[in-house]
Amino acid sequence: MDRVIAVIPARYGSTRFPGKPLARLAGKPLLQWVYEAALRAKRLNEIIVATEDERIADLARSLGASVAMTSPDHTSGTDRVAEAVQGKRAAAVVNIQADEPLIEGWMIDRLLPPLLSGEADISSLMARVDNLSLLSDCNRVKVVVDKKGNALYFSRSPVPFEAKDFFYQHIGVYGFRREVLEAFCRLQPSRLEKSERLEQLRALENGYRIRMIEIPAPTIGVDTPEDLAQAEIFLEKRRHEKD
Repeated sequence: MDRVIAVIPARYGSTRFPGKPLARLAGKPLLQWVYEAALRAKRLNEIIVATEDERIADLARSLGASVAMTSPDHTSGTDRVAEAVQGKRAAAVVNIQADEPLIEGWMIDRLLPPLLSGEADISSLMARVDNLSLLSDCNRVKVVVDKKGNALYFSRSPVPFEAKDFFYQHIGVYGFRREVLEAFCRLQPSRLEKSERLEQLRALENGYRIRMIEIPAPTIGVDTPEDLAQAEIFLEKRRHEKD
């Protein structure tokens, strides 16, 4: 069976939210939420927390995670992921952001079939959003896809223009074929990537196929303390629904 490694890049020095992986959501650090989701995935052979900070490393070790101490100079989580898997054997590598506490193990598993079959170079997640008032929110990255589910473009702007009923929101969890991850990190930032501030556009501009996997609803990525509060509200609502 093809070997799959998941890496959780967890940087302490976030500009908008320093120490974010250690911030608590419903009593647990964000990093713990993500690590436990990765443990529930059925197709992962190894899970690594990649960080530049000993405080995050100590937490990861207390959870039983493997830790890769990586350079503090990386400009992206993808570069940190690539360093963490150097010298390791894998057919595919999954980049699970430490600020996606509501990700589920089955979502991670669904990234893998198009990579391991060779249908795609990269895979990622998207969710349908019916509330069109959110289309102009630049913090919600939109994606448009072809009939096979391959990404055509990602944007912070409203795409498609004048959407009539729904749009697809991108969720920033990625799977890479191993050789594609290494090649991607050797590429220079692209024109569209710099314009939109979206790293995945570097892959599209260089001809890589990104297969988008639809999930039922958007997750809540935590970029700011305000996002953390929204995630708390979401979890509280979900608890009441179960009761």
